[in-house]
Amino acid sequence: FNLTLTFNPPDQYLPLAQAADELGWHAVNVGDGLFFFDETSVEYPYTESGARYWSANTPFLDPFAVICAMGAVTKNVRFLVNVLKLPVRVPLLVAKQCGTTSFLTNERLTLGVGLSPWPEDFEICGSDWKTRGARCAESIEVIRKALTGEFFEHHGRFYDNPNLSINPVPSEPMPIVIGGTATAVLKRAARIADGWVSPNTTADKIGEMVQEIHGYRKEYGTDDKPFQMISVAIDAFDLDGHKKLVDMGIDECCDMPWLYYGHRFSSPVDVKIDAMKRFTDE
Repeated sequence: FNLTLTFNPPDQYLPLAQAADELGWHAVNVGDGLFFFDETSVEYPYTESGARYWSANTPFLDPFAVICAMGAVTKNVRFLVNVLKLPVRVPLLVAKQCGTTSFLTNERLTLGVGLSPWPEDFEICGSDWKTRGARCAESIEVIRKALTGEFFEHHGRFYDNPNLSINPVPSEPMPIVIGGTATAVLKRAARIADGWVSPNTTADKIGEMVQEIHGYRKEYGTDDKPFQMISVAIDAFDLDGHKKLVDMGIDECCDMPWLYYGHRFSSPVDVKIDAMKRFTDE
């Protein structure tokens, strides 16, 4: 079980992460929200209406910064960035952030990456919207090379660097999972990632995408490699719902237990921790 902290008040992140650690949760996850545009050129792809379900005053903490803070007050719980808008960023700088965050959390970081649904993010960050998928794939390649700690050169379609290295780096390869629903994204996850994380959607839709990814992994010859399936289901809240996800092939479920028991994002932290305890028991 993976505790979702996005959309909660920033001062609750650390105590909720500590509670997850003490209760034996596997991980906590945080989102990546860069900017809130007054108007966007495209609709949000993960709601039926196309509208965003958060407002301009919703706080989004930088994922690497807050994971470092949570890592300092926990011992065992892992951390997932769910998901980083990768192709708007310089991959070598992301690798540097990953190396530092991994070091400060005793190598408990999993990097989830996505594309960002907003063309405006790309414009603001000086990146190309049309090549976002290919840019994401090449960025993962650069990050993996950099996180070996060895000197390497990279001369690709989008990124070019001389012989260099970064330090610190993890002693073991850092897992990289890809989030999204588009066919091209599922294929990319099957081809080059260590796992896949679903956006907010129904359990049945998640099951369909899991099967699709399994098919692509066989096609690409990657089905013999470890691969983690992570779900963010909007209709699987009780024991039966989670068992259904497991039967579909999900390894890890992202949850916000306080919402299951009638509480809100604005509820006090002790109420949320009580909900976590109840969820853990049930």
